[in-house]
Formats: sequence, structure tokens, C-alpha cells
Amino acid sequence: MRRGIPSLRKWKVVREIERTFRIACSRKDFRLVEYSIQNDHAHLIVEADNRKALASGMKSIAGRFAFAVNRALGRSTGKVLADRYHLRVLPTPREVRNGLAYVLLNARRHAAKRIARLRKRGVVVAPLPSLGILDPASSARWFAGWIEDILLDRSPPPGLGAEPAVARAKTWLLGVGWRIHGLLDPNAIPGALQA
Repeated sequence: MRRGIPSLRKWKVVREIERTFRIACSRKDFRLVEYSIQNDHAHLIVEADNRKALASGMKSIAGRFAFAVNRALGRSTGKVLADRYHLRVLPTPREVRNGLAYVLLNARRHAAKRIARLRKRGVVVAPLPSLGILDPASSARWFAGWIEDILLDRSPPPGLGAEPAVARAKTWLLGVGWRIHGLLDPNAIPGALQA
């Protein structure tokens, strides 16, 4: 994001981004399958039939994303995105599983980093809650790959819609292939960082 743009995790911004994702999450050759919105960036997992479809789909999503942020912040115009997207292809079931965990649990990762920094400075901080709380600024409430023995509240936060703002995966890898490495734990912290 460009400097000076307030947090993207404000409810009015998340609501507008979700609204635009609902409209544009699926095209014939491109699908937005999962996302998470952080303070100053977003993570997306998409499927595209080819490079041209990926470029066109991402251009459309970026334009709609910027328009939604400006609309939510009451700005008539103005650049929102600092640069273009960074692409990482996920060619194996394990990489797809890790990518899903990283995107859907990214807010927990950022929170764990903040807690670790505070603890390093000697501040006493409670650990992250382990209650199956899903990030409301992500597609986590529509994700069907959480471990089944944890009770999850999938209801939308006030002001956010219940209808999915993502498309259903069509590829084997993203649809079911990643599951050979196990379902995701909503209480996990992706990567090596633990708090």
C-alpha cells in the first residue's frame, strides 16, 4: 500500500473490499479462492488458466481493490497500491497447504510477532488465544479445510456479509490435493515463529 493510507483492517474498508471481491472473485479463466487483508497489504490465493488470464485477473482485482479502499475512506481518487503484485506459484500439495495456512492465519502470525517483540522488551503479554477464532478480515469463515474437532464461529462480524467473497477452487491441487498433508488448525501460527 502507499504511505498515508489508513489500516485496511478497518471494518468499513474490509466491508468494501469484500463487496468488490464478491462481484469479481470468479471469471471464466481466473478465480480468487482465498484472501487475507492486513494493515498495509493483502494476501491472495488465486487460480488462473494461463499467464494472460492471471495478468488480466490480477489487474481487475487490483483496480477494484483500490476503488473499494478509496470509496471506504471517502477519497474520490488517489493511488492506493504502491507496486504490482508479487507472484509465487505453488506447484505441490505441500506448498499449497503451506500457502493456505500462511494466508488464512497471517493475522495470527503478525500478532505473534508483535507479542514476541514486546516480550523481548520485557513486557508481560498473554499468549494468543486458542479458541478457534477466525480472522474476520479474511476468507477464513468460508474455508472448508479446518480440522473438524474445533468449534468455529463462522458467522460474519456485524456489517460484513455471509455470502462468500471468494470462488470455489477448480484445480485438484487447491480443491483437494493439499489435504493429503492434513487439514489446517485455526489456532496455528504459520512458519517457524511461535509465541
